[in-house]
Amino acid sequence: MMKYNVLPNTDIKVSKICLGTMTYGRQNSEDDGHQQLNYALEKGVNFIDTAEMYPVPAEATRYGNTERIIGSWIKKSGKRNDIVLATKIAGPGDYTKHIRTTGFSESALNEAVENSLKRLQTDFIDLYQLHWPDRNTNKFGVRGFKPMTNEKWEDNFKEVLHSLNKIMKSGKIRHIGLSNENPWGMMRFLEESKNDLPRMITIQNPYSLLNRQFEVGNAEVSIRENVGLLAYSPLGCGVLSGKYIQKKDKENSRLNLFKRFVRYSSNQSTEATKMYLEIAQRNDISLTKMALAFINQQPFVTSNIIGATNLSQLQENIDSVDVELSTDVLKEIDSVHETIPDPAT
Repeated sequence: MMKYNVLPNTDIKVSKICLGTMTYGRQNSEDDGHQQLNYALEKGVNFIDTAEMYPVPAEATRYGNTERIIGSWIKKSGKRNDIVLATKIAGPGDYTKHIRTTGFSESALNEAVENSLKRLQTDFIDLYQLHWPDRNTNKFGVRGFKPMTNEKWEDNFKEVLHSLNKIMKSGKIRHIGLSNENPWGMMRFLEESKNDLPRMITIQNPYSLLNRQFEVGNAEVSIRENVGLLAYSPLGCGVLSGKYIQKKDKENSRLNLFKRFVRYSSNQSTEATKMYLEIAQRNDISLTKMALAFINQQPFVTSNIIGATNLSQLQENIDSVDVELSTDVLKEIDSVHETIPDPAT
C-alpha cells in the first residue's frame, strides 16, 4: 500500500514514490507514458516529476516532448487535480543552449513557466524547480569545487526569488524547489527567503547506494532546515537493478543506448553493485527493491523519483514502498559503503 509524506512547510500530501518521466518521448512513446501514468495512479502514486528539457539526452528536436506527453494525458484523463505536478527550468549549459542562455533571469523564468504550462495543458504547477545552479559550481558528478577566475555570474539569489515570487502571486506556480544544488546554494536561498520571499521547500539531487554524497553536507541542511530531498537516479540508470552485471540487460537498456552516460559504469561502481547484489540475495530480496527501500527509509527523503521503461519495472519500483530493511541489512549496506564510498558521485 502506498505511503505518503507532506511536502515541507505545506499541506500537500505526496506519495513516497514519485513517477519520473524523463524517458517519455525518447525511450517511451506517448502511449507508453499514458499507460505508466494510469498504472501509477492506480497504485497510489500522486506525485509526477518532469522538466522542460526532457526527454534525456536533451536535444533541440525533442525539446519539451515529455511535458507534451504529460499534458495530453492530463487533457485525456481529466485527472489534473489528482496529481501533484513538478517541473523544472533548465539552467545554462552546453547541453541546453537550444533552450536559452539567459540563466534564471526574470524573462527566462516567465518564458519557461508559460511554455511549460502550455505543454502540460494546465493552469498551475505545484512545484517549480531550478534544474541546476546558473553559477559555476561542482554539479553532475564533479566531486570538488574549482573556482572560475573569469566567472561572469553575479550573485542573484535575491533577484531569482523576487522573480519567482511574482509568478507565485499570479497563481501559476504554488511552491518552489532546487535541483542539483549544493549546501552553500541551498543555504543562500533559505537566508534570502527570510526577507519576505518564497522559501525553497525541496531539493532534487542524485541519491543511491552508488552515490550517497547528499549525506555529506546537504542532509544536515535538509533535516535542520526542513527541505525535503526528492531523490533521483535511485537505481543509477538501472545499474542497481543488477541487470548489467548479471548480463540481463537488453539492447534498448539505457546505458546501451546512450554510451556517454558513464557516471554509474566505473569499475568501482560495478564492484560495489556486485557486493550489494550479494546482500540482496542473502536476504531473499531483489537488488532493485533493496536499493529503493534504502532510500525510502532515509529521514531526509520526502519522495523517491523512480523511472521505468515498461510496466513490469514500474510495478517492482512502486512495490519497494512495502519493503522495510532490517538493521542488520542496513549495517551490511554501510559496510560496503565504507569499503567503496560513493563510486558514482
